[in-house]
Amino acid sequence: MKLIPDNLRAEINLRMDSLRRHMREEGADALLVASNPNLYYTTCRFFRGYVYIPVEGNPLWFVIKPNVFDSENDVVLIRKPEMIATELVRLGYKSPMAVGYEFDDLSYSDVSRLKGIFPEAKVANGSKILRKSRMVKTEWEIDRMKEDGIHQAEVYRRVTKCYQEDMTDLEFQIEIERVLRREGCLGVSRTSGNLMDINMGSVIAGENADTPSPYDFTMGGAGIDPSLPGGANGTTLKPGETVMIDMNGSFNGYQTDMTRVWSIGEVPHIAFKAHECSRNILRALEQMAKPGVAVADLYKKAMEIVEGEELSQYFMGHRQQAAFIGHGVGIELNEQPVVMARSKDILAENMTIALEPKFVIPSVGAVGVENTYRVTPSGLESITIFPEEIQEL
Repeated sequence: MKLIPDNLRAEINLRMDSLRRHMREEGADALLVASNPNLYYTTCRFFRGYVYIPVEGNPLWFVIKPNVFDSENDVVLIRKPEMIATELVRLGYKSPMAVGYEFDDLSYSDVSRLKGIFPEAKVANGSKILRKSRMVKTEWEIDRMKEDGIHQAEVYRRVTKCYQEDMTDLEFQIEIERVLRREGCLGVSRTSGNLMDINMGSVIAGENADTPSPYDFTMGGAGIDPSLPGGANGTTLKPGETVMIDMNGSFNGYQTDMTRVWSIGEVPHIAFKAHECSRNILRALEQMAKPGVAVADLYKKAMEIVEGEELSQYFMGHRQQAAFIGHGVGIELNEQPVVMARSKDILAENMTIALEPKFVIPSVGAVGVENTYRVTPSGLESITIFPEEIQEL
């Protein structure tokens, strides 16, 4: 079995070129990749092992298991990472002078062990190199995300059929999850960081939307157990509430992030006002967000619109407010850049970002829209196409 099929060789080469540009910027002449998302990014598949990327020369895939890959050219079968240095010498590779390790993606003990492979080499932050490369997507990656958006929208079209009167928010979510899996959802959202536990998504309604969460989500929710305090909490859905649905968009190793809102019966005018404010923010940012624009300026523009509508007390939460309105998305749900006031990032063509200006109205629920976008020279192109208005269940 070939580790990389022939039809993906060109795609992987594009990623290697990008990584090497960033390696040179950070002063690294080699990069050692070990985390699951970055193994997938550098090989378009997952295995147990490591990817060694020299700034000059061919990358090598050091595979521990499964040991079913061809060992020709770029695949080397090993039993433990300490064998990497010996294998590099055997294959005629120079010893690296400065190696990038995934400081932000691996444990301290894992990084320490890998640093021991090249004890004389200087150390660079490989996570930074990988994040910068992954921020800008290739056409192949964007095509995968467009596929995700189509599948996710198809599931959302069937949301109303999942609802029954007097069901709980958890029962509603389970029915949506069933539709997601039948549509082909992988069932797992890869996320970055230790504050991002997540299942197949979030359905939050009514008062539960105002419950703070320890996670780095825009919305909270109590959850159904202290071990996972976020999202649906098992309360019965009632008339006069909104139901915000932010469910899994992972169908092929990449993912899209999309949120829409439904209502049960009539809801107060303030909910519609805030929801329309969210849509107005998206329309403004879609025009504004072009290559070369500071990411922080997107956040500032959103805040100007919110303050003009006198809705600041509800924006990005009520009892607890998030300090960002969007994030990069791709292999992981929460990639760079983060759309917040203190961001130093600059938009580039083919970045993919999810913008989610949301509001929490006490006793009513959450409102607002989230779309995943591609950055183009003329602004943002949505790849999560589905009606944005509040729909009634």
